[in-house]
Amino acid sequence: MAGLVLCEPTDLYNILNQYTTRVSKLSESNYLCLIDARTKAEYDESHVFTAKRAKRDENGEFVIPACVEVECVKYCIVYDGNTSSVHGCGPAVECAEVLALSTRYPVQILKGGYEDFSASYPFLRTQKILYTPQELENLTLYPVEILPGQLYMANLRQASDRQIHKDLKLKALVNASQDSSHVFKGSDCEVFDIPVADSVEADLSGYFQNVCMFIESHLRAQGSVLVFSRLGISRCSAVAMAFLVHHLKATLKESWAHVLKCKTNARPNRRFVQQLSDWELRVLGERATDIAEPLY
Repeated sequence: MAGLVLCEPTDLYNILNQYTTRVSKLSESNYLCLIDARTKAEYDESHVFTAKRAKRDENGEFVIPACVEVECVKYCIVYDGNTSSVHGCGPAVECAEVLALSTRYPVQILKGGYEDFSASYPFLRTQKILYTPQELENLTLYPVEILPGQLYMANLRQASDRQIHKDLKLKALVNASQDSSHVFKGSDCEVFDIPVADSVEADLSGYFQNVCMFIESHLRAQGSVLVFSRLGISRCSAVAMAFLVHHLKATLKESWAHVLKCKTNARPNRRFVQQLSDWELRVLGERATDIAEPLY
């Protein structure tokens, strides 16, 4: 038995919004199995998008979904109304225990269930049940969440989407791309520009202090901030890591691990890695992270 663990709402949000070369990871059959263990009436009224309803046998026991090879799935996540523990009873725990008999990875139970998740991310609720492969590939994905409800990271395409601005209640943008002419038209967000190329000659570090102060000022005012670059891989992730080092006094290693957990293809270029190491020394007073390790 693979066992059960809790899944934070922000973790499920980020899992749902991963992509490779602009194609949603949800189109991969072995990526996510999201199961709604509530009643049929509750599921039909509204559920987390792409979630499948849990089925029971004639004895009322939960059964493994016939259309999913759960033993091959990386993320197997179950939720009910409001379960917040892997112990005790309840639909989510009962369903997860059945799934765990066949999975390679621990089955995750969504902390707070549908109630907490839908309260935080109402725009991810739906009544849609079936998705074609093409629909899954072309899903509108949201920026990943670095700090819940506060800091997000995206590519230029996502940053240009006015509905995303509205849904995430964005108050500020950090533009780490060199293409901004169409992003801010009609936007009420305050903008901090970092007109730096994604190249091994570029100097991003000269902006670290001011951009960290800019982000912090909006977080103190209860405003959410989106950091973006053209592809959402290098420059924006470097800025996000620099902010975590500054704001949380986290090491570069810790900041790197957190950003990579939120966005699996995040990758600052080698020049930015050296600049982040220098920033760590400036903020923490020591180089706590060995950037010569293969990870960096």
